[in-house]
Amino acid sequence: MKRWMVLTGLLVLGVVLGGCSKTEKKDKEQAAVREDMDAASTPFGRYGETVTYSLGKMTGLNNSNMPEGDTYENNAYTRYLKRKLNIQNKNVFEAAESDNFGEMVSMVIASKKLPDVMVIDDGAVLQMLVENDMIEDLTSAYENCASKRIKEIYKSYGDSILDNATFDGKLMALPETNIANSVSMLWLRKDWLDKLGLSAPETLEDVEHIIKEFMEKDPGGNGAGQTMGLACDEELTGECDYSYEYQVDIVFARYKAYPKQWILDKKGNVVYGSVQPQAKRALAHVRRLYKEGILDRKFLLRGTNNIADAVVSGRCGSFFGPWWAPNNPLMEAMQNNPDADWKPYLIQTDKDGSTSFATQKPGKKWVVVRKGYEHPEIVMKIVSVLFDEMRYGDEGTAEIAEYYQENVDPTARPLAINVDYYDALLRCYHDLDDTLSGRKDTSELGLLEGAYYKSCYRYQRQGKSASWEDWAAYTSRITACAILTEGKIKAVDAVHIGDTPSMKRKWWKLKQMEKEAYLQIVTGQKPLKYFDEFAEQWYEGGGREITGEMKEAVFSKKELKKIPK
Repeated sequence: MKRWMVLTGLLVLGVVLGGCSKTEKKDKEQAAVREDMDAASTPFGRYGETVTYSLGKMTGLNNSNMPEGDTYENNAYTRYLKRKLNIQNKNVFEAAESDNFGEMVSMVIASKKLPDVMVIDDGAVLQMLVENDMIEDLTSAYENCASKRIKEIYKSYGDSILDNATFDGKLMALPETNIANSVSMLWLRKDWLDKLGLSAPETLEDVEHIIKEFMEKDPGGNGAGQTMGLACDEELTGECDYSYEYQVDIVFARYKAYPKQWILDKKGNVVYGSVQPQAKRALAHVRRLYKEGILDRKFLLRGTNNIADAVVSGRCGSFFGPWWAPNNPLMEAMQNNPDADWKPYLIQTDKDGSTSFATQKPGKKWVVVRKGYEHPEIVMKIVSVLFDEMRYGDEGTAEIAEYYQENVDPTARPLAINVDYYDALLRCYHDLDDTLSGRKDTSELGLLEGAYYKSCYRYQRQGKSASWEDWAAYTSRITACAILTEGKIKAVDAVHIGDTPSMKRKWWKLKQMEKEAYLQIVTGQKPLKYFDEFAEQWYEGGGREITGEMKEAVFSKKELKKIPK
């Protein structure tokens, strides 16, 4: 009898426990579902189970300068995202933008096997992906999973930046934001200036004289004929917010010429800068520089990496570049030759001593999501975590702060884009300057500013005994930015309306025609008067039609699909 009672009790207990087990399991499953639903509809919600996404990864040179052992799938950023969101990237391909990234993108598109997430850097590719229904509509993902601050950041650029990725009212990609970098500066070997007894340059005439002296008197000891002239990229001028090095926009600005930009002329008409008479006069100047060897005579044979090698090796002592040039290539140049002294100089373009530049397009990269991927919101969450929570609120970011101080390139992030306020550069400079001078407490700095403050503080006190990472931080964030803040700079507002109907069919041919004509004129393959023939061909090849559409769009504020080219 007792045995029967015991067995009965055990049976009842088993049923009860089994019921509890099933209930607990069901509760856990429901909790996981609620957690995932919350994660899919909020900027910072964490997924219950790890979400793995395939990625077409745009990388940087030299493994983005990451510490030994870190990879593009396992580094400070990916570990942080795993901890905060429970997500993990698996890279379908890895390629640098300056290498074969475009080819890799074309290959996966042709195979119709897109990764779940990918960065693209070509407006025509974005257009094609949309027209072929290959990418997700991100409208609701942006509304739900972009944080309040991220939306505020995008608003700082005006409506045009999101319009650049909007088709028929749908946000089809998340655009990068290129902060207002202002005008390029001349970066020079000041130790060479001092050795030759030369004064700091102020005008283009000063620049030409200095480069001639560098080449003829060889202060770097490179040997006769081995010191390069002014470094120059084959693009000659930029079109996207001065985000590249080795271009000569300053020479064109001397003549009020702004190639690759749509601007308003003196009569208020919309015109394309590359085909205006001012551009012809500027080309005559660049052509003379090339003929005299002041502009590197081998520039057509050099890629960006080759120019950087010349800077690092000490064969090149002059180039135009943005404020961040100390990070790349100058930090490596200083490591190679600690006695080098690279300094930035603002070069005048106008008779009143000011420097003019055209405001260029705010960005030319987009993040897209494969059509059918179940977590399109993931890109908004990544951006919200990395560019909002991490930078402004989370204290558990010591490893990433070390990345900043060690000059790890931002391409280490899964998404190789930047999202920051339009005036972020000057905001950061003022924060650092105020803190270094004691007007602001370090506790008020965000993650990025705090990391740069530590580097700049060390460099201020240690000078040449500080690390080269500290030198790069101080020279870019303080020395260069002070020049941009205090300099006499005039911004010429370019028109950023975007892509007109005719551009979709004809713009790529016109761009190719322009590049070939400019290079042929500069290198003497064509006479200067060929510019007039080129300009007429440009108008006849679709330029006249596109100019008309641009005028209509500007003056009627007609809605366009605004895709930077």
